[in-house]
Amino acid sequence: MYNSLKTLGKQVDMIVPEYSKTFEFLPSANQMKKETGIEEYDLAIALDCADIKRLNGFAVYFEKAKVTINIDHHGSNTMFADYNYVNPDAPACCQILITVLEFIGVNINVEIGTCLLTGIITDTGGFKYPGTSSETFEFTSELLSMGVNVSEVYRRVLEVKTKANFELTKMCIDRLEFLENEKVAFTYINKEDLEKVNANPGDHEGLVNIGREVEGVEVSVFLREVENGYKVSLRSNNYVNVSDVSLMFGGGGHVRAAGCTINASLEEVKLRIMNEIKNHLK
Repeated sequence: MYNSLKTLGKQVDMIVPEYSKTFEFLPSANQMKKETGIEEYDLAIALDCADIKRLNGFAVYFEKAKVTINIDHHGSNTMFADYNYVNPDAPACCQILITVLEFIGVNINVEIGTCLLTGIITDTGGFKYPGTSSETFEFTSELLSMGVNVSEVYRRVLEVKTKANFELTKMCIDRLEFLENEKVAFTYINKEDLEKVNANPGDHEGLVNIGREVEGVEVSVFLREVENGYKVSLRSNNYVNVSDVSLMFGGGGHVRAAGCTINASLEEVKLRIMNEIKNHLK
């Protein structure tokens, strides 16, 4: 969106309070700011966020802006902006963005296309998640035709791991438990783990999928300790709607991928999450 608006001659600030260094290869990634000195923007655009709580440090700018836009694909979206363009059927927010950018007259070049493809690949898990459509591959084909390096983007965002992520992966595997007749996989990392491996923002990404990939597992649960509690990441394979599970704790997301934050001890969070998941298992 930043690169696109710049091509239209707009003055743009890209405010991303926290991001993984995995994405530092993206065009204009070095323009991301954690904060700015501007009190009120003419326009603020929120991308891929289901509710205003997910905006973190960007919320203060969003709430004070003269006009706000929310572009998203989560079914749990709360329609928190002045203008909301939400399509829960889209497998990736960037797939929606392609339509938006074409509508407002943006000429999608290789730089913009690289960013769009990165969003599509990450949101679809490399085209493997349910909901990935024929339109997804059509868009990808168009981006490939214009010169976007699909294989390199795939490698950078899904295959290359930081050393910290690799070390955290080993910890999660060692702690992996199989519960409820092995239909649920459970694991976690705490603050000490993150400090031990010198983890940076994003180094925990993908750890929830460790349990999901085990034969017979329907729901994978991954907990990451934060201030006053744990962030809960949930993934399912066939029939459990983990968004419904997350909504019970003030979170949300997609049918097969969702999350929430629970301010409690590890044991209490585990108990509460497992009790809710039980209600959704067959």
